[in-house]
Amino acid sequence: MRKLKNNELGRISVDEFKATEKTPIIVVLDNVRSLNNIGSVFRTSDAFLIEKIYLCGISATPPNKDIHKTALGATESVDWEYVEDTLALVQQLKKAHIKVLAIEQAENSTKLDAFLPCANQKYAIVMGNEVKGVQQEVVNASDVCIEIPQLGTKHSLNISVTTGVVLWDLFQKLQ
Repeated sequence: MRKLKNNELGRISVDEFKATEKTPIIVVLDNVRSLNNIGSVFRTSDAFLIEKIYLCGISATPPNKDIHKTALGATESVDWEYVEDTLALVQQLKKAHIKVLAIEQAENSTKLDAFLPCANQKYAIVMGNEVKGVQQEVVNASDVCIEIPQLGTKHSLNISVTTGVVLWDLFQKLQ
């Protein structure tokens, strides 16, 4: 087996990405403090043709060399917008009939493997701060709380890993 070279991967250009039909998913970053995590979310969102990223609260915005370090140019392909207030954004998304999924460990959460997205529905996933998670008021305003089942000793996964797991799962289920 031979590893493929970058020029053999058949990747699309940024202009082609912009013109391509997107996966009906929006990513909301609720006070994510790590610039490397933000960059990783951009790169993963590019991989799965995610529609848009909202950077909220203390989340940094491009251009930024530390975001770029992990995004590797995905800040140019994936649409993004800064919104200060995550709760106000969630309320706005819900008014636009977008189903809001808080990705958080919570009472009565739905396990990711059991969640079945509807084909004709747009979703927004809310990813929280590395220490505090998704704000409680945002969890309260969300339509569903999704949790990744975990069996080890640690309390949670890194936000960039969590985003990758959730986006891959939803992307696969929506195909």
